[in-house]
Amino acid sequence: MMINPVETRPRTWLRLLRPLFTRCAWSSVIHFNSRMDVVPFNRFVLGKRSIVESFSCVNNAVGDVLIGDCSRVGLNNTIIGPVCIGSHVNLAQGVVVSGLNHGFYDSSKRIDEQKVKTSQIVIEDDVWIGANCVITAGVHIGEHSVIGAGSVVTKDIPPHSLAVGSPAKVIKSI
Repeated sequence: MMINPVETRPRTWLRLLRPLFTRCAWSSVIHFNSRMDVVPFNRFVLGKRSIVESFSCVNNAVGDVLIGDCSRVGLNNTIIGPVCIGSHVNLAQGVVVSGLNHGFYDSSKRIDEQKVKTSQIVIEDDVWIGANCVITAGVHIGEHSVIGAGSVVTKDIPPHSLAVGSPAKVIKSI
């Protein structure tokens, strides 16, 4: 009833009521041309002086999306919960952070009939994620880390690390 089955996004009436069930600090900014697929049965929190840039998509339909203070979701990013992003985190352009995986274990069912699996992504404080990175479900990125542009992060990254590549590997301690 809340999610359009064809468009797989909240129905228009629910999008109009979004300010009533989301928590955004008065000093935070969500650009008008970003797609906010936010539903009331999961949390969406945007901290003080944080920003969601243009052409980004934020979706909390399968899990909470929590963004700390002074963080930036860059141009054309996709954030699909469950995701917890700390304070002073900078996501550059074209970053995908998705705690959702589609299953394909039962070969007797079509791919769109398979169950989805979620696993929370945690990005701690003071992290910089370069342009066009992909952060996969269940990953934990430690504080004061840098993920190089174009990296695909499939495993946890310890604090104070520089990680690059596909799959991302720690190449230096910061």
